[in-house]
Amino acid sequence: MGMTGERRRRVWRWVVIVWALAVAVAGGLTLWMQDSTEPRGPYVWQETKPGETPDLPPCPTPDRAGLPAACAYVEAH
Repeated sequence: MGMTGERRRRVWRWVVIVWALAVAVAGGLTLWMQDSTEPRGPYVWQETKPGETPDLPPCPTPDRAGLPAACAYVEAH
């Protein structure tokens, strides 16, 4: 005994629908659980004083081949 072509298509259609719903629900749950464990903002505002010099790392020294090292800082106004 075998399935008819129409019944086989109907079964496959339901399998695909159930699979798509499972993927959508699992994705939604993943995003919801991930958001609930992370802090609310990736950015932190830092307080600075206008007259204070910024704490910047020192510029690198020239490498062993004698080539100059690049060092650039942008000062915000």
